[in-house]
Parts: sequence; C-alpha cells; structure tokens
Amino acid sequence: MRILQLNFERGWRGGERQTLLCMRQFRDAGQQVSLLARRGGDLARRAGAEGFVVHEHASVASLCGFLMRRGREFDILHAQTANMMTWLALLKPLLGRRVVFTRRTAFPVRRRERQTAWKWGRADALVAISQAAAAEPRRLGLDVSVIPSAIEARPLDQGRLDAFARQFDLAGKRVLATAAALTAEKDPCTLIRAVRDLLDLRRDFVFLHLGAGGAAEAQARELVRELGLESHYLFTGFQAGIEDLYRLMDVFVLSSRQEALGTSVLDAFLYSVPVVATNAGGLRESLADGRGILCEVGDHQALALGMDKVLSDRGLRAGMVERAREYVLQEHDAKAMAGRYLAEYQRLLERAGRQGRPG
Repeated sequence: MRILQLNFERGWRGGERQTLLCMRQFRDAGQQVSLLARRGGDLARRAGAEGFVVHEHASVASLCGFLMRRGREFDILHAQTANMMTWLALLKPLLGRRVVFTRRTAFPVRRRERQTAWKWGRADALVAISQAAAAEPRRLGLDVSVIPSAIEARPLDQGRLDAFARQFDLAGKRVLATAAALTAEKDPCTLIRAVRDLLDLRRDFVFLHLGAGGAAEAQARELVRELGLESHYLFTGFQAGIEDLYRLMDVFVLSSRQEALGTSVLDAFLYSVPVVATNAGGLRESLADGRGILCEVGDHQALALGMDKVLSDRGLRAGMVERAREYVLQEHDAKAMAGRYLAEYQRLLERAGRQGRPG
C-alpha cells in the first residue's frame, strides 16, 4: 500500500509521536509510507532523519495544492489531526482516495455539531484512540473503530539522565513529576495546589513539571510564587527524550480535565512508575482495575493524598506497577496497533475494489 500520513502540527506532542510510531511500524511491515507535514516542524525533521519521504509545506494553501496535484499517487490518506481532516473532507471529491481520520481528543462538540458530523463523516474510516475519544462521534451517529495508541521502550541514555538529575539537584529526593503542556485542559493549578497540600504531609520530595508552555503558564507560575513552592515545584520546560526521565520518578501525576488517552501515563506504566491521576476521559480506562489511583477532576486534596499514599505504601506501589506494566504491554503494543490500522486500510481498499471505484 502507498500510505500518506498527514500531520501539520508545529511542535512535538503525543499525536506527533504516534504519527511517527505508526510510520515506523508500517515501514517495518513492508508498506510504502510517507508524510505530509509542516516545513521545519519537529515531526518533519525527525521523520526525515529516519529516512522517510517527507513532503514539507509552509502553508495550508501549499499543502492543499500538493494534495490536488499528487494525492492520487496514494492509496490511503490518513489524517492524524482534526485540521488535516478538515482539508481532506473539503478536497475528497477531487482526490478519489480512501480517507482515514484518527481522533485523538475527547473534547465535547459544543458548537457546529452539523459541520463537525459532516467533516467526520467524510472519512471512510473514523478511528478513535479510546472509548472516551469515540464518545462524541458516536453521539453524532457515526461509526467509530477504537485503536488505542501505542508506546515502545527506548534505550536509556544514562549520561543525559545523570546530567538532568544534577541540573535540578535531585540527589536524595523523592521525585514526583508530570509531563503536560501548561494549558487549561491539563489543569496545572490544581496540581500545584495538590503539591502544596502534600507539603503538609511530607517534605522529602521535589515535583517536576515537564512540558512546554501554554495559555495557563503565567497563572501557574504566579500560583507557585504565591504558595511559596519555588524550591519544591520546578518548571523544567519541554524535554526531548523524556522517556529517559521516567527512570528518575517515584510517582507520575496527571491532573487533566480532558484526556482522550494520556500516552504519558502509558509511558509511566512501561517504565514501572506508579500513577496518580484524575478520572478524566481515557484515564479512567487506563487506570482501572488497580493500575493506578484515580481522583476526581479538580480535587487537589485527593491528588495530594494519593501521592502520599503511593510514596508511603511499598506494597500498594508494587502491585500497581505490576498490573500496569502487564496491561500496557498487552493492550498498547506498537506492532499490534499498526496491524489494526493496516487491516482497516486493507478493508477500505477491498471495498473500493468491489465497488469499482478508484482507491
């Protein structure tokens, strides 16, 4: 199959990581896969460095022109973001190719329901990464397949790990951390208040906020100053190769208000880090059956108690880690994810062949 992955995001977050992971797996399975991405973006750079053909464009007009000129060279056009699905939906009559869209968010559709349903309905296969992400398309009457995101272990860069630990003076401290952009849906202020509550219970820890800035950054930094947490709550910024840093963590925490799946939690599972998180969207699925501690969204006191409980109870921690690692290896395997997508692609092409249509 000739597969074109489409992702026009600027930075490097979960969706971009999953796009590149899919591409690696498709290539390993013998498929011809290439990428349409933003010129100079992190995804384009990383994919190019791994030897993939990358069609880089600087504007929406340019990428649409590429699709109109060359879109028929591909059997499958796979939109990995909602913006890409918008343009594929509009251009589909001119492209004559099978379109796949992966929904990676769980946000409710509050406006333009008819337009959103029309756009999603233009996909020949609509995929969600969790039951939470599938809920809104199903509410709008659309068929959705669920193919969970995947993760894979990366080799440890011990030198980088040691340098990071020295930079933030982590020796002898219990390390709690989150990996999340400073945005409203990640709710960093609730997390900061939880760390303040935890200080009333113990003082042997430091909390690391790993992640890029966002609309909530100024408010979060001001709250840290207001609560006097400068020595306990550290903003480390975006960290490349974040997988190395899980080896430093005693607890991973996520305070999201909306979360389709939370691949950072899956990373914690893989690297045997116990998790405390809110029961938002797909996190409820991931942490079920004792794989982590779930707290109500916005409840900073419950988050603090959960963190303290995990740090204090070695038996609880060991059981959570064992169940979580077994789960992630079984349910979020990269090869299995790719196989599900390839089966979906093949089904679409066979159906197109039976209908006598191009594709």
